Amino acid sequence: MIKAKNKAILSLRGILWGGTLLLLLLALTLSAFESYYKDKIYPTVTVAGLAVGGETQSEVESYWLSQNEPFQGKRFEFRFDGQVATVSAQELDLGYDATLSATQAYLVGRSKHAFSNFYTKFLKKSTDITPYFRWNTNVLDETIDSLAQYIDIPVADALFQFNAGRVTAFRPSHEGKKVNAEETKKRFEQALISIPSMQGSIVTIPLPVDVIQPSLTTDRVNAFGIKELIGRGYSEFAGSISGRIHNVALAASRINGLLIKPGTTFSFNDAVGDISAATGYQSAYIIKEGRTVLGDGGGVCQVSTTLFRAALNAGLSIVERRAHAYRVHFYEDGGFKAGLDATVFSPSVDLKIKNDTPGYILIQTKTDTKNMTLTFELYGTNDGRQTEILNHQVWGAIPPPPPLYQEDPTLPKGVTKQVDWAAWGAQASFRYKVTRTGEVLQDEIFSSRFQPWQAVYLQGTL
Repeated sequence: MIKAKNKAILSLRGILWGGTLLLLLLALTLSAFESYYKDKIYPTVTVAGLAVGGETQSEVESYWLSQNEPFQGKRFEFRFDGQVATVSAQELDLGYDATLSATQAYLVGRSKHAFSNFYTKFLKKSTDITPYFRWNTNVLDETIDSLAQYIDIPVADALFQFNAGRVTAFRPSHEGKKVNAEETKKRFEQALISIPSMQGSIVTIPLPVDVIQPSLTTDRVNAFGIKELIGRGYSEFAGSISGRIHNVALAASRINGLLIKPGTTFSFNDAVGDISAATGYQSAYIIKEGRTVLGDGGGVCQVSTTLFRAALNAGLSIVERRAHAYRVHFYEDGGFKAGLDATVFSPSVDLKIKNDTPGYILIQTKTDTKNMTLTFELYGTNDGRQTEILNHQVWGAIPPPPPLYQEDPTLPKGVTKQVDWAAWGAQASFRYKVTRTGEVLQDEIFSSRFQPWQAVYLQGTL
């Protein structure tokens, strides 16, 4: 019994010693493994399928830097119909990010997680790193945009004029062109694939350009259902300063000849566009922040007011309209009561009119700078609607405050200049009713509240 027991103890000791030696050998092996790969990439790592195990970061970096050589000296030419824009690979910073690839390869198996590291180094068959190929997207976008400036052409719908019972075009429609930036970028990426095997330094990329067809073409001149005069608006602007007269004529010309499609809403601000000195407008008096001051585009509200009256006369749906802050005598000249005005101030204040007739509506403007009158004529299809302006009232008249005199150091002493004019305050309203064979199409109240306005004079102190 004693001998058997001793043999078991000796056997257990042997196993323990053997296990200890095995663990020691494994530890020494792992230590030697880690020592060997201290500054090297682990053996299971590949970059784009290429084995890089045992290599240093600098060696991997050098390899991928060498892969950039085919791109060095290359110039990309984007071409369309004689227009060319070029950009070099150097300007694009084009090529593989060698440092990133080398760093990513080296860090495989060197995370903070021991079990993950062990699996990656000894159990996983391989870990493949995708090299990062990059270029400066901002530079590429700027190159494409620089060429698009010479190629892009806005599409233009035909503008028409009603004359002797038919519509004739005075500005023909033309198709638009626009560089397809997304497709250009795709072609650029496709061109990169062939560079390593190509000869020469120039990479030519045909620029894709989309053709945009107008929605209203000249050849459809007789297809709009424009038959007769359906509405008219009128206003007077005698006494306007030269800048205001210029602006009235300019804004009216921007709308003259435009067509409003059936079922669509016309925006005055969109139709007239930017109102500034850059687009040809001159300085004239406008209402701004509770004062009448000089500003670009003064007088444009004469045009919106006249169009508002034409739309009312035609029985159209008024989607958006706002009255002026105070009574402006121009909009009451010619025998009109207060309240038949419409102010605009882009982008917050607009005049919007919906074409709810069965046909297109053609806008015609007539500016008479000799007699200082503005006329809007709307041509379309008369569907039998009848328009009424009922119970138009003006009440609650409030006298203007006393004149205000302010010192102005920019004017010579003894000189007085009026910059704001007195106006009585009041309220106004009218009922707008449109019917067709017994059906009520519109029935609403338009109200206006005008503030009393004081005259303002500047007195020179210079």
